[in-house]
Formats: sequence, structure tokens, C-alpha cells
Amino acid sequence: MTFLDIFALIVLLVLIGAVVGIWVILGMLPGRIARARNHPQAEAINMCGWWGVLTLGILLPLAFIWAYTNPLVKSSPSPAEEKSSEESQP
Repeated sequence: MTFLDIFALIVLLVLIGAVVGIWVILGMLPGRIARARNHPQAEAINMCGWWGVLTLGILLPLAFIWAYTNPLVKSSPSPAEEKSSEESQP
């Protein structure tokens, strides 16, 4: 093997390593964003990000959108609010 063959092999290995590294970072990013934003479904978003990596990017846009949305939380009224609403109705 000549010097150029070895150099080409090293360049190829570095490029493959960079692609794998970027792919792993893309898989971790939605979960990290969700945890940083205190999203209540951060663990599910993290799993969606990793499944997006495994499916070659099909679920990654969904994971990124989900990480930036705020879920609507329906809360039940407190007992004091229920009593006040019952008293105000005839």
C-alpha cells in the first residue's frame, strides 16, 4: 500500500466516524431539548428521538416538533372551585 492509499483510508474512517457522531447527536438532541424546557413528556420525546435515528430519520422531525411544543394540561377543578360554582348556580 502506498502513502496515498493509507491517507485515503484514514480520511474515509474519519468521515465515517463523523457521520456516526452526528447521527448520535441528532438522536440525543430532542430529549435534551425537552428536558431543558421541563417538558412533562421528556422521556417519551427522548425515545422518539432514538427511534428516529433507528428509522433513518423518519421520526426525527416529529421528535423535534414535539420537544418544542407545550402540551395542554386539563386540570380538574379544586373542591373549593366546585362548591363556589354550585352555589352560584340556581
